Amino acid sequence: MYAPGHPPTPQRRVPSRAWIVSMRVLFVVLAVGSIGLLLWAPLLRLAIVRRRTSDWWLTGTGFVLVCVLLPIIGRDDTNPDPNGIDFFFIPLLLVAIVVACAYYLYGDIRHYEQLTKQQFGGGYPPPVPGYGYMTTAPMHQSLPPRPQQYAQPQPPQYRPQPQPHPQPVQPAPTPPQRIDQVRAELDELSDLLRHEEDR
Repeated sequence: MYAPGHPPTPQRRVPSRAWIVSMRVLFVVLAVGSIGLLLWAPLLRLAIVRRRTSDWWLTGTGFVLVCVLLPIIGRDDTNPDPNGIDFFFIPLLLVAIVVACAYYLYGDIRHYEQLTKQQFGGGYPPPVPGYGYMTTAPMHQSLPPRPQQYAQPQPPQYRPQPQPHPQPVQPAPTPPQRIDQVRAELDELSDLLRHEEDR
């Protein structure tokens, strides 16, 4: 009820470069190696990673496309020769595989670029008031920019703003008499219990 508030949300961690590349290769190989049967797998991973509604709709569309195209292409007719419908749906499936893989790679690369820029691009994050601390005045950076002397980014230095009137410190309240009485009664009870155990 009187909690100081929610702590700041932590930034998302960027996985290692090897993990990202191996996932990209794995999901593209899944879509191409299954000849379109798992066309929706890279789209599903992209939707899970980016958490966008449009990616979820695209994943559903890819899944429905596979569920519609594969039974039509894989029908068992008495005539094994391809006909006009095969000349349309087989290239459509191949184009869908290429488009799904290209969209997955484009979206995944852009997503991790943005995460990397957010995490490392800005240098040090601006100071956030700590958990449970209230600030009365906004913090401003009052230092002039310095020329860069080193190749590594230096943390910005912040000077606290002087407060015009120091607030008087109130002494800690003394515990009420009731607490002392309860402590005394608890001591008596513990003595009685010790005597009972000795018998």
